[in-house]
Amino acid sequence: MIKVMIERQIADELGQLYDQLSRETLQKAMQAHGFISGEVLRNLDDPNHRLVLATYMTASDWYRWYDSAERRDMMTQLAPLLEHEEKITIFTH
Repeated sequence: MIKVMIERQIADELGQLYDQLSRETLQKAMQAHGFISGEVLRNLDDPNHRLVLATYMTASDWYRWYDSAERRDMMTQLAPLLEHEEKITIFTH
């Protein structure tokens, strides 16, 4: 099992749109092979700093989702809302 941490910094005034698109992305990810769970968190001190934590069975499952057309399509909508590129870190036990 692996945990994927995705950090994103949202541009000012775009939080609501980001939240909507982020939920849609998570719903699509939930259908991906090997997806176990996911949650979206907001930094208390910086409401534009968001964190997505996702659990997958294997790194291959994550990379399959990461490279999928569905995720690419969602990222074309999300990317313009970000101040800079998302940072992805993968953890294991």
